[in-house]
Amino acid sequence: MFYSRGPAALSHMLAQQKQEIIALFQAALTPILAASGVSANVVLERPRDPAHGDVACNIAMQLAKQLKMNPRELATQVVAAVLANPAGKDLIASADIAGPGFINLRVTDAAKQAVVKAVLAQGAAYGRGDAGVGKQVIIEFVSANPTGPLHVGHGRQGALGDALSSLFDAQGYKVTREFYYNDAGVQIQTLATSVQARARGVKPGDAGWPESAYNGDYIQDIADDFLAKKTVSASDGAPATASGDVDDIESIRAFAVTYLRNEQDMDLQAFGVKFDNYYLESSLYADGKVNAAVELLNHSGKTYELDGALWLRTTEFGDDKDRVMRKTDGSYTYFVPDVAYHIVKFQRGYVQAINVQGSDHHGTIARVRAGLQAVDVGVPQGYPDYVLHKMVTVMKDGEEVKISKRAGSYVTVRDLIEWSGGGDITKGRDAVRFFLISRKADTEFVFDVDVALKNSDENPVYYVQYAHARICRMLEQAGGANADLDGVDLSPLTAPTEATLLATLAAYPETLARAQAELGPHQIAFYLRELAANLHSFYFAERVLVDDARLKRARVALMVATRQVLRNGLALIGVSAPDKM
Repeated sequence: MFYSRGPAALSHMLAQQKQEIIALFQAALTPILAASGVSANVVLERPRDPAHGDVACNIAMQLAKQLKMNPRELATQVVAAVLANPAGKDLIASADIAGPGFINLRVTDAAKQAVVKAVLAQGAAYGRGDAGVGKQVIIEFVSANPTGPLHVGHGRQGALGDALSSLFDAQGYKVTREFYYNDAGVQIQTLATSVQARARGVKPGDAGWPESAYNGDYIQDIADDFLAKKTVSASDGAPATASGDVDDIESIRAFAVTYLRNEQDMDLQAFGVKFDNYYLESSLYADGKVNAAVELLNHSGKTYELDGALWLRTTEFGDDKDRVMRKTDGSYTYFVPDVAYHIVKFQRGYVQAINVQGSDHHGTIARVRAGLQAVDVGVPQGYPDYVLHKMVTVMKDGEEVKISKRAGSYVTVRDLIEWSGGGDITKGRDAVRFFLISRKADTEFVFDVDVALKNSDENPVYYVQYAHARICRMLEQAGGANADLDGVDLSPLTAPTEATLLATLAAYPETLARAQAELGPHQIAFYLRELAANLHSFYFAERVLVDDARLKRARVALMVATRQVLRNGLALIGVSAPDKM
């Protein structure tokens, strides 16, 4: 019986080629293991030293003791059978045995070059997998309170969440991008009273200005439009028409929330992020979902009354202490509607749910998961998954920027896009989206606007986009931009920089699969920078415009394939691939 796996370290080969090599080992081992009852776990790895070959396997070391054989002798038998198998003649160039029984293989140049034809054949689909076919996932991100413009933290969530959604889509999952609006609670009331004060002519710093009010200029904009009795609409939901009555706090609240939802819609549009669904916290109360969740928790026997409050025994589910569900004033703590919301997610058929949130939500993870286990409705343990990100520090003109005039106390996503593009919205969006996924989510990030504006290698998004534009220019000069590459002979591609490019192109599918499995879209930014670096190295070492027609055509094919993979990766993270720069 055989088992196999291909670790990430062997990402420089196409998946089909790995499976073919595993099959060669399995065929070699079949007569050796016959009647032994021993199972073989064929593991392929990349040798630490490239001089040792392209593929390493320690199967002989694993099986020798069980088979009561010398590992080097066993390795000798396996290698002889692998090399004698005609199925491997176009794949395996040579094999040798190192040390006590390590098997090192070298694959043929043709096998390494095969990635070019794979990319040309699959085009925009190259890199996509099918591991998620028939599965669905809901990814919730941004989910800002409708109390102000989106800040840079929301921007990081937007970039991470949208790229993560694209990664799941690339593996065949049916993905729902969802925005959860926290449109209930004290912050909404604060918003309403802030707008009401502005509508009455009271400004920040004046006597009578509410202490907890929002101070940004946008509050005055809302008040002006409310007094003008304007109508506003968000991306979903009914339009809100202002009554113009400064004493009508309910009209002020409804108008202000819809106004800011519309503002956030425009922020997201500028950022190139679209959602499939918007879910309102207020609907959980209106539809009785919160009360239903509380009833389920009470029925579970995991709640108790103490000091006039209702508590949940979250310590039984790994939390460090029990948590209050209902406060002494009768209102619920914020994790109760969160539990209700995730019950609804599960009941909607989402067996996997992922939340992209700021690291300040770390404390809610144990509480929400405890609540979901306590209701005992079949929600799996560890549901939902979380991707928590740390703060973003914005630097501009060599100094940290903390305050936006419009927002009052923070830098907005729109500020960042406008600053980073120097008046070019597309350039600004590309920079912000690339920068904000270029580090692991759980690391703090310094966004330097001055770097984003540079047209140099120091700017990572420019560096990657310039690789794409450079290829376009090379192909135009070579007359190969629209060349017919069917049946192209790739055998001339043997230069060191070409071999490096070929291996990097082959790594793309596994990079996508690993980034999706590890919930790490930053890996795509890392990959694109590596691919761009290898392209630039090729550019300075070799020429496409050569007299040798076979070599020229092979290099044109390599450039077309590299351009395609750059386009695929940039599109996945929502960044453009300009033909000229």
